[in-house]
Amino acid sequence: MLDTRKNQQRILEKLGIEKLNPMQEETHKTIQSSSEVVLLSPTGTGKTLAFLLPIIEMLNAENPEVQVLILAPSRELAMQIEQVAREMGSGFKTNAVYGGRPFNQDKIDLKHRPAILVGTPGRIADHLRRGTFSTKSIKTLVLDEFDKSLEIGFEEEMSEITWALEAVEKKILTSATQRAKIPKFVGIKNPKKINYLKEGESQLQLKTVVAPDKDKLETLVDLLCHIGAEPGIIFCNLKDSIDEISDYLYDKRISHGCFYGGMEQMDRERALVKFRNGTHQLLLATDLAARGIDIPEMKFIIHFHLPLKEHEFIHRNGRTARMNSDGTAYILKYENEVLPEYVKEVEVEELSKSPLPAPSLWETLYISGGRRDKISKGDIAGLFFKQGKLKSDELGVIEIQPDHAFVSVPKTKVDSVIKLVNNTKLKTKKVRISVL
Repeated sequence: MLDTRKNQQRILEKLGIEKLNPMQEETHKTIQSSSEVVLLSPTGTGKTLAFLLPIIEMLNAENPEVQVLILAPSRELAMQIEQVAREMGSGFKTNAVYGGRPFNQDKIDLKHRPAILVGTPGRIADHLRRGTFSTKSIKTLVLDEFDKSLEIGFEEEMSEITWALEAVEKKILTSATQRAKIPKFVGIKNPKKINYLKEGESQLQLKTVVAPDKDKLETLVDLLCHIGAEPGIIFCNLKDSIDEISDYLYDKRISHGCFYGGMEQMDRERALVKFRNGTHQLLLATDLAARGIDIPEMKFIIHFHLPLKEHEFIHRNGRTARMNSDGTAYILKYENEVLPEYVKEVEVEELSKSPLPAPSLWETLYISGGRRDKISKGDIAGLFFKQGKLKSDELGVIEIQPDHAFVSVPKTKVDSVIKLVNNTKLKTKKVRISVL
């Protein structure tokens, strides 16, 4: 048997984490000792690592079949869990399957069975109907952000999946909301609850900004000038509103990305990549970005529209003031707008007259090779330092996907870098490098 403590320390070092936080420590012990666990903790507190660590310790290296099934409500969350599992470097294969990518690609990935399979309920249910993989060795089931999966209409598929898993011995449910009700089909009778939802709530500042006009667009720009060059999300309720605000911000030359459910998967991925690496400091988003998505901590969020339900308001606010740091949530309302009952008395923010936020100094480059080509972050860094002649502080965030990668570089260096590194070999593959 592996020395689990030593193995855990090796994984944390690989992830650049000094030690587990209290929630992760408690979750680790509870999953080891209990067959039914419900983990409630705010977005951004490290729930994925909290449940993956003890799960990996329980895997059998001799078993060639799927041993763990993790269900996630969105493609982005499924991909994020897969990424964290891979970065842990445990030696166990992990794959994510989800709608929006070719089914044949799933079959290729699943031909050599992963020990950990992550997926959206719709795609996993489809695989089970087709008998793509055996369920006989699946001992652990994780329903990550399970209430969100139910909200967006996955109840039937989730019920079908849980009924199909006859060998499950351990069930783990996670959520970032107190109101989450466990559905009967999960079959949980007496779970151990880990609740960290009240941790750090007082760090959030909630403020209202009053707009004289109903469209609020001019006041939104004034608010962004008041805040300055900080990363943040502007939440809207509808795609049409995002389109309207986006056009207005482009006219004002304020760089930003957009993220909502109707976008193509590649466009959503690119919007998040540019936001994570600082190419864009603003993201216009629907509630799809309120939880479970791998984006950095914000200094602020803006409710351009307030959501209909209080729990979505809480999840949006959870994108800032996380992990005991401070942050501000602004409610942008026009003069005669009546706020919902769930919004208590809030301080009104008077806006200062400030210039437009400084534009980002970074640009994102696309690389036409990824993990399947055995390309690592070190390979990309080496290419850009040696052949691209960049200094250490001129190479930004590197992200690697199965068949492509992204890297951020200073805008002033884009043309010279592309000339030096485009159409060169990374490992055994000749890669194309272009502006994303």
